[in-house]
Amino acid sequence: MKIINGGVSTPKGFKAAGIHCGVKAAGGDKKDLALILSEVPCSAAGTFTTNKVKASPVYLSMENIADGKAQAIVCNSGNANACAPNGEAHAMTMCVETAKALGLDKEDVLVASTGVIGHEINIDAIAGGIPEAVKALSEEGGEDASYAIMTTDLVNKQVCVEIELSGKTVTIGGIAKGSGMIHPNMGTMLCFITTDADIAPEILSPMLKDCVRTTFNRISVDGDTSTNDTCIVLANGLAGNDRITEENEAYAVFKEALAFVCRTLAVKIAKDGEGATKLITCTVKGAESEEKAEKISMSVIKSPLVKTAMFGEDANWGRVLCAMGYSGEDFDPEKVTVGFSSKAGSIDVCTGGKGLEFDEEKASKVLSEEEITIDITMQEGEYEVTAWGCDLTYDYVKINGDYRT
Repeated sequence: MKIINGGVSTPKGFKAAGIHCGVKAAGGDKKDLALILSEVPCSAAGTFTTNKVKASPVYLSMENIADGKAQAIVCNSGNANACAPNGEAHAMTMCVETAKALGLDKEDVLVASTGVIGHEINIDAIAGGIPEAVKALSEEGGEDASYAIMTTDLVNKQVCVEIELSGKTVTIGGIAKGSGMIHPNMGTMLCFITTDADIAPEILSPMLKDCVRTTFNRISVDGDTSTNDTCIVLANGLAGNDRITEENEAYAVFKEALAFVCRTLAVKIAKDGEGATKLITCTVKGAESEEKAEKISMSVIKSPLVKTAMFGEDANWGRVLCAMGYSGEDFDPEKVTVGFSSKAGSIDVCTGGKGLEFDEEKASKVLSEEEITIDITMQEGEYEVTAWGCDLTYDYVKINGDYRT
């Protein structure tokens, strides 16, 4: 696998665009409408929020992707079109107007929205902007699209890789947005992935679900699962590889690359959490099951007290054990070892469920870095799971205290 520069418009046969249409206030580079198009129909798969309250575009995309086919994605930022007046009608208008402008069947267009919940969307601005977005479509448009789906994100998020399947070069590109309201389950953000691989939808769908399970479902910023979470993969087959229809060697190579794309975007989301100054990685080793390791690592990552301790560069290992203890999983604290590490070094702070004497100055230095790892060893078995989150800062409260207004 080779990491290359690019995003969703890099795989063969894909174009993308990102423009300002007027959902967001004018001024600056506030792109708010993204469009992704394949020149041919695609195998399509998606995962969506498990929140009982779902945005109108989520329901529409779930319906349109049910047949395993799609050819375009349209997405606005600045308004979630969730719990809003005329939500279903406006989501359908986005779908129909995009299909009309592209000459597609409306069933082959997937729709997504992100932004403030509960406000009626400016559908006239979107409908008026769709023809402009179509004109702007290009093979270099992936980066513009990545900016157009952002809300409180501070940085755009994209990744692209190449692999070889049956002697053909296959490309996978992805973009994502997410900074707040990030917590499983599904994938807690918007993510759009394109590939020129030839793969059957009945294979792609469970593959995506498994990749999401071990990547996007192992991040947390604030414990809030969004109403709009959507992760979509389009595969148009233009790379010319032998079609993947079963779990063979090509399947394994492609899945590894897809998981890498998902994991890279997931970590970018965790690192860009609202108000965050640090990426926190929690790795649980030596657990008796994957499920136990996952629940414990996620419990630690989402703990407000752990997150604030990391912000304050305080090696408060007791908060880590506390979060493990309320994870709902049974374990022996006397077999637990806890340490912290970063590029500044590593330090063990707890063993056998009890504190060690350690150099507080060194610990503070380790925790002063932008990327910190909490290392937990349980001495129960062979399973290991990593989860990702961020620190909790004053700025998180400032951002969300007046988000709507």
